[in-house]
Amino acid sequence: MATPLAAVLAHQGGWDEILFILGPIAVVVLLLALAKRRVDAMGRSDGDAPKDG
Repeated sequence: MATPLAAVLAHQGGWDEILFILGPIAVVVLLLALAKRRVDAMGRSDGDAPKDG
């Protein structure tokens, strides 16, 4: 008899394959958001004031 977890992770119409795609995409989106936040914080701390010119 299969365990409940094995039954859930068994091939069920393709939804489990979607996780193999969405998982890495979510990681990349998270890393990009963290990098953007860090760049924005560096820009503010460097005196990002408008210059007369």
